[in-house]
Amino acid sequence: MDAAEATMEKLRAQCLARGAVGIHGLARFFRCLDQDGSRALDAGALRRGLAELGLRLDAAEAEAVCQRWDRDGSGALDLDEFLRALRPPMSQAREAAVRAAFAKLDRSGDGVVTVDDLRGVYSGRAHPKVLSGEWTEDDALRCFLDNFDSSEKDGQVTLAEFQDYYSGVSASMDTDEQFVAMMTSAWRL
Repeated sequence: MDAAEATMEKLRAQCLARGAVGIHGLARFFRCLDQDGSRALDAGALRRGLAELGLRLDAAEAEAVCQRWDRDGSGALDLDEFLRALRPPMSQAREAAVRAAFAKLDRSGDGVVTVDDLRGVYSGRAHPKVLSGEWTEDDALRCFLDNFDSSEKDGQVTLAEFQDYYSGVSASMDTDEQFVAMMTSAWRL
């Protein structure tokens, strides 16, 4: 195991100790730190951000992580790739449940879930803002879709984005049986 992988294991353990929101919260926090919208952080910003959350890396560890996930040679780590690597891998049973839920949502079968795909699968009519007249049902569906969408919020959710979301949820569940039961119940699989 190289230095970057050892550091990722250390960070993963620290995040998982925070429960279900550990990695998801870290992703949200890093996106706030990314003030220029580049979706990248240098080693200093990475260390400062982690320190604000109570997660510690020394300078060498931060540098190793940045080098490992620096896709363009800029000296900064790619946030999406970093966060994807930080999430623990899902078992085959968990991945199958996620793929089944995605397939149910992707009514058009084009590999992307949109508001149009959600109609008839998920209803936003009972959302309080729809009931009050503040939102349309499409607004509620877009808001729901945003839960799974990447930081770009383009109104389209790919299988990779859906898997990223559920890998964070998966990390907080001890057994495959619990995770599969939750997915089966939530998505009526």
